[in-house]
Order: sequence, then C-alpha cells, then structure tokens
Amino acid sequence: MWIIPAAFHLFAVLPSLVSCSAVRSRSGYAVKDSHHVPRKWTRIGEAPANHVIHLEIALKQNQFDELERHLYEVSDPDHHRYGQHLKFDEVNDLVKPAEDSLKLVHQWLRDHGIGEDRLNYSPAKDWVKLSLPIAHVERLLNTKYAVYKHVDGSHVVRAPIWSLPTHLHKHIDTIQPTNSFYRAAPKKSNIMPVADDEQDMPDPPVLQRIKATNPSLNSTVAQACNVSAVTPLCLRTLYGTINYKPKVPGKNKVGLTNYLAETSNRSDVFLFLNQFRPEAAQAAFQFRIEVIANGDNQQTPNNATQLAAGKNLEGNLDAETILGISYPTPLIAYNTGGSPPFKPDDNTATNTNEPYLVWVQYVLAQRNLPQVISTSYGDDEQTVPEAFARRVCNEFAQLGARGISLLFASGDDGVGPEGSCFTNNGKNTTAFLPSFPAGCPYITTVGATKNFNPEVAAFDPRNGFVSGGGFSNYFHRPIYQDAALKPYITSLGDQFNGLYNQHGRGYPDIAAQGQLFQTVWNGTIRRLDGTSASTPAAAAILSLVNDSLLAAGRKPLGFLNPWLYKRGYRAFTDVGSGSATGCGTSGFPAARGWDAVTGFGTPYFPKVRAAALKSQGKLSIAE
Repeated sequence: MWIIPAAFHLFAVLPSLVSCSAVRSRSGYAVKDSHHVPRKWTRIGEAPANHVIHLEIALKQNQFDELERHLYEVSDPDHHRYGQHLKFDEVNDLVKPAEDSLKLVHQWLRDHGIGEDRLNYSPAKDWVKLSLPIAHVERLLNTKYAVYKHVDGSHVVRAPIWSLPTHLHKHIDTIQPTNSFYRAAPKKSNIMPVADDEQDMPDPPVLQRIKATNPSLNSTVAQACNVSAVTPLCLRTLYGTINYKPKVPGKNKVGLTNYLAETSNRSDVFLFLNQFRPEAAQAAFQFRIEVIANGDNQQTPNNATQLAAGKNLEGNLDAETILGISYPTPLIAYNTGGSPPFKPDDNTATNTNEPYLVWVQYVLAQRNLPQVISTSYGDDEQTVPEAFARRVCNEFAQLGARGISLLFASGDDGVGPEGSCFTNNGKNTTAFLPSFPAGCPYITTVGATKNFNPEVAAFDPRNGFVSGGGFSNYFHRPIYQDAALKPYITSLGDQFNGLYNQHGRGYPDIAAQGQLFQTVWNGTIRRLDGTSASTPAAAAILSLVNDSLLAAGRKPLGFLNPWLYKRGYRAFTDVGSGSATGCGTSGFPAARGWDAVTGFGTPYFPKVRAAALKSQGKLSIAE
C-alpha cells in the first residue's frame, strides 16, 4: 500500500470553468498508479502551478494480443509466415484504441474544459497528447506534482501517485509524465571512459601498426587486434566482415539513437574514419541526423562545461563504430530531446517526457526506417513504473512486427552497482537490479566481451565496468527463452535465491566486444568501455547480414530473438568465462550455451549470414 507523506496531499479541487453537475455525472476518482520515489531522488518543493508539461495519455490498444501473435509468427523461422512483416497501416489497425475508449477520454477531457481542437494524436490514435499547466494537470489527475532533485543535482517534476475516474481505468494504460523517475538528465548511457595510463596505453608503433595493417583474406586476429586498442579493423577481422562488400546500401540502412544533448560530431567521426578506415572517411559528412523534440545537433567545438561533461562521447562512439564496420551502409542518427532537466525558475513549456517514448512515437510515425537500430541507453528497471515500462515495451513490439531489429545495451554494472542493490518498494530489500529496456522481451539485448582468443565477459577494474546481465522483475520469461534459460537457472542452484526473479525475461541475448574501443572525441583519441560499444558493433554486423538477405531477395532479420533462440544461436561464438559481478556478489557466471552475462555469445558474420539465409530458403551464398 502506498503511504502518502504528510507533505503530500491529493489535490481534489475541480476546475471552476466546469460546472459541478457535469463532473459529478461521471464516476468518482480512484488511484490508477503509484510508484515509490527512487532512493537517489528527494522532494524539494511544490511544482510551479504555471509550469507547462506535455501530457501523453496512452489509450489501451484494442488488439495488442493480436499484434503480438503476428510478431511471433513473422519472427519464427519454423512458421510459414516467417519474414512476412507487417506494414505501417496494418500495425496501426491492430493497436488503435476501441472507439468507446477514445469517446470516453474525449468526454473526460471536455469535462475539464479541454476540447478536441487542443489534442494531438499518434498515427494509431493510441496516444493522445496535450500541453497543460501543472495546476490544470493536477485537477485532471487528482494529484499533486512536486519538484524532485537527484543526487547529481538534476531536477524533474513528478507526481508519484495519480488517479483517474474509475470508468476510465480499463481504457487508459498510463499517463506521463507522472510517476516515472527514469533518469532525465544528465544522460544515463552505458559508457565508461578509461584513464589513459602510460603503462597500458599502446605505444605509438602499435597504433601505427594497427592503422597500417592492410585488410585481406590473410589477416589474422593476432595481426589485426590489440587488447589495449580495439579498432574497426580488429572488429571486422574478429567477427568475419572484413571481406564482405555491401551489395544494396540504400535499400539497407542502420540507425542509432542519441539522447539528451548528445550528437555524433562529424569532424571527430571524420578524423576517426580517416585514421582507422580511410575509404569511409567521407561518410562522416554524409550520414543523416534527424533531430526529434529539440534534440541537440551541435557540430561546433564543445565549451569547457561540455568538455567536462564528456558531451558527445556516446554519440561519437556509436557513429564511429557503426560506420567503421558497416560502411557504405547508410547510417541515420536520431537525436532526441525529451526529458531536459527541469529548472525550478523556468516556467516556459518544456518537454519532460521519457526520451524512449518521444523517440519511439516519432519512429512509429515514419514509414521508412533502418532495418537495425542501436540504442546504448538504459537505467534501473525499478525507476520506471511497471505500467509505463510495459507500454513502452509494447511500442517496441510494433517496430519488431514491421521488421525492425532493435538492439539495446545490457548495462555496465553487472547485476547491480555496489551500494545500490536495494528494492524501491518501500522495503529496501537487498536485490539484484535489472535494467530497462534491457528486460523488454521484444528487443535484443547486447552484453560485452573483451580479449580475443578466447573472448571473455568484459570487466575493467580501472573504471568498474562490468557487462550487465540479469532477469526482469516486470516481464515474464517469454516462451522462446524457456529451453535455453531453464538449464542455466537450474545450474545456479540456490546461490542467488531471493536476489533475482527466476521466472523473469533473462538478458542479454548476445554479446560483442565492448572494452577499450578507440574513439575520437574533441579531436583526440580516447579509449572507452561499455555495452555502449558492444551494441553498435553488434548492430553493424547484423546490418551486414540484412544487406546479404536483401541482396538475395529475402526479408531482413526483423525481431531477432525467436530465430536466435531456435536456430541462430549456433552461429554465435560461445563465451564461457567471466561473470556479471555486482551487489557484493560474484554475479551471474558465463557458461556453456546461454548465460546471463554474454547471452549466446558473439556473432561470427559468415555463420550468422549463412544461418539467416538458410532460414529463408536454401540460397547460394557465394560471392
């Protein structure tokens, strides 16, 4: 039960512009959702009444179960519909709300003086959007907003408990921004800079050798790779893409996401490609950047404050990694604003919504999308209300049904950061901390490895980086995972009983190199760790698989997991050493087959390509 602190009173005053009889004709209010304020957030005062927020109302999707059926059928290599992805309009028809739901929501808003002319909608009309001052939203949701401060100094405006008329509960899934404390700012990206100690930085001759190595059929991993400086040449050699030339660039595309004042700096990307893949250098000025919700696309040099914050480390890493592997496949970078830090003295309209919601609604409204999209951002699952997490996950399912492969980072804290492994349900119970969206069953989650012969689960004691893994507390284990996960959970015995959900969706699904990536930032080479590195690397490799499929007249991979868990896993190199340490424990260990630190292991392009082609028909894969 939610305990309301003394300073937190539900606001029940009705708007004066609406007659009491009109409101009383509707059913009474009841709590729709509540969420405990996470440990690192503190309430500091009431929200300014005239602060404007952009409210998003998620209407229940009338046929989501049917959409999910289609998703699994077109993603199952044993189903006769495999690869027959849905079209834009077909998806919208399945997720549009029932007419009654839309009618009742419109009536409720009219009761509060909000006409339909003030509303905006998603293409399927399953999201209703409007901008209102805090005072009006408080009346609408029978709640009270406050300003909350994070330990890092950032602020958000949130309402931990909110209500709806009871007759609307079954018609509305969630409304945001209300009680989600998913990190607003600064960004929560899975990236770990490494201090450039003289003892472990490769000396100049090593870098020159790496740069000068001529890619060829005879290149070996030992010749192309150095444990202290991972480059595109190393990744292309290790994962077998070195001799593949994309056949249908343009028909095939790859995407990445940037959030919260991040972009991919073209000058830095050029310097990187010019050094590590010269034939791709001009791609730095050719890839497309789409700015969403006032996202950042500053291409001028960072100022001192931005340099101190490491602005664009993430965006540069992603773009450099993808272009360094998949060139000349066109790249699209989606720079999404959303969730800027709330400024207590700023009463102008600002978008305080969750960045994933802003981005996914934008791309769902587009008819032409990259077939693979890489996202390197995540946060603790428990910072997000379950109802909201489920709805965002359902949005990802729509993209999967349309044939888009969504790759997300598994996180950089193993099973949880030391000193923070407590539940957020008011009990402060010790527990592992799963990540979101990593635990969503409709995406593919990527862990990280290091070393080469063999690869092992990534861990860097210099900065505390540990490849993340675990089991969702919100999402039940999907049926496609049963055969792979049950033996692994049995092998754990009672070692971590009570610390994780044995019935939850396990992650990651796959892994890739994610440690000591050479990255150009602010005109200089930096080394970065993180599943922020492994995720774009995996995305680039899978994009090349799609290139081969499309060139052969076949369909793209789409939602990867049903194929991966049924057949595709055989094409991945198993990783059997290392663990997702954290929370004062050794964490989930790597093991033969699937494990909760590296999934099924790392992709070897020739095998993944052959397996994908075979799943869509016995085709020749000769060059």
